[in-house]
Amino acid sequence: MTNQQIIDSTFDAQKAWFLKGHTRSISRRSTALEQLKKIILNHKPDIYAALESDLGKTPDVVDLAEIGAVIDEIDVTITELNKWAEDEVFPLTGLFADSEGRICPEPYGVCYIIGPFNYPFNLTLTPLVGAIAAGNTAILKPSEATPETSHVIKKIIELAFPGEYVAVIEGGREENTLLLAKPFDFYFFTGSPAVGKLVMKAAANNLAPVVLELGGKCPVVVFEDADLDLLVQCLAFTKYLNSGQTCVAPDYLLVPKSKQEIIISQLKTLIEANYAGKSTGKIVSERQVDKLAGYLQNTQGKVVTGGQYDRVTRQFSPTIVADVNWDDALMQDEIFGPILPVLTYDNLEDCRQKIIAHHAKPLAIYAFSRDESSALAFIKTVQSGDAQINDILTHALSPQLPFGGIGPSGMGKYHGKSSFDTFSHTRSIRIVSSES
Repeated sequence: MTNQQIIDSTFDAQKAWFLKGHTRSISRRSTALEQLKKIILNHKPDIYAALESDLGKTPDVVDLAEIGAVIDEIDVTITELNKWAEDEVFPLTGLFADSEGRICPEPYGVCYIIGPFNYPFNLTLTPLVGAIAAGNTAILKPSEATPETSHVIKKIIELAFPGEYVAVIEGGREENTLLLAKPFDFYFFTGSPAVGKLVMKAAANNLAPVVLELGGKCPVVVFEDADLDLLVQCLAFTKYLNSGQTCVAPDYLLVPKSKQEIIISQLKTLIEANYAGKSTGKIVSERQVDKLAGYLQNTQGKVVTGGQYDRVTRQFSPTIVADVNWDDALMQDEIFGPILPVLTYDNLEDCRQKIIAHHAKPLAIYAFSRDESSALAFIKTVQSGDAQINDILTHALSPQLPFGGIGPSGMGKYHGKSSFDTFSHTRSIRIVSSES
């Protein structure tokens, strides 16, 4: 069969399966999630091997940010699903006091979920958990940039579900173009703004809802009273996790002028201790290695540690660049690599205005201060998808916290109940008693 025939038959089978009501049963949804969990856990060695091959991830990183994130999402969803799926029933008032109101969460239908390369297992399957919980079917397209992980995802899905319920279509631009031509009922995309616009156009053509999880330059704002030991511990882990290829990674660091030297010194020491002779993972492609190298060739800042790379092995050392200004090559686009630019500021208001002027509405903003109320007041004046005080990145792993962007960093929220709500159509029903 051609790609077109495979996609057509898969889509038609899922539409028919959905319309026959096979996904409506809450118990069936829970059973499906239990089965998915079981198959994932049975294939941990395959997942480890695939992610090591594609991105150089170690088992501890996979357990935390790939497998662990999906299993946590499944566990929370199974525990809470019956409550989430209940109709809200209440008496209406005023002109409609003789009737009952119901607010009912109902599935959309056939969903298209497009996964990214940076956390290919987590960010392809976590949205699927919400889609299944809400009673939808789904076609997944994992990233072609991580082929081994894509193969494992396909294997797991085929063992866990019939193709008319959940299916995987592997491939790249050609397959995505064919899939976007189908009239899906819901679109969920994680990746670049350029492709996100194509997905949004496809959704608009079908008047279907869409969630876009994009990215942006996430700032870390360091207050004068910040706990510097905590700051550098957080930075050393989150900036260089997965070689910096994390959409909510700290993209640049804003520090008071008086603190720049000591922060860089402490961070440099910790990086050299933690990563000496060790890999932070693989950059996804030689092309991306070249892009990162180009940043360092064009920056006006000072490389104080790191900067070494190898195109063939796709290794790039943890790097800090000091004395960076807002017009620097490092400050134009999301870096998506293990390079941390450090900028200084004179006062917090100037810092706030610069963030808004240069990188409005990032996916996340981080603030470090011993005065949590002051930090909260500050981040409330800067729009972002989400935020954290005195930590970085970890909010994106919580099933209890809605996660998503705003404006150029995306639209729509998911995780936990937010996933269920996102993949559900909220239907209102009024019931008038026929009794006189």
